[in-house]
Amino acid sequence: MATTKSNEFNIKEQKIAELCKALAHPARIAIINFLIKKKECICSEVVNELPLSQSTVSQHLKELKNAGLIKGDIVGPRVCYCIDLKKWNEAKKIINLFLSQEATQADKPC
Repeated sequence: MATTKSNEFNIKEQKIAELCKALAHPARIAIINFLIKKKECICSEVVNELPLSQSTVSQHLKELKNAGLIKGDIVGPRVCYCIDLKKWNEAKKIINLFLSQEATQADKPC
């Protein structure tokens, strides 16, 4: 079994990496954009929107849900997905703080 060193980094760094990993695929960005526009939908609606199979879309939804960016509620035999607004706003704050850090140019080229 492979070991990971991610627990060697602070919680803030781990959270930023987790969020960025969840957003690191164009299908997941498309899903987020769709959910922002649609407010909520079932998996089959997302499948109809993307050029991917149902199982692939389900895997991407699972990754976004595990990262806390979306939530899925069981409604009868289906799962209804939407943006988790509380977690979404926390993610925006964390990523914005990270990206708003001022980087300076070195005097000499690297």
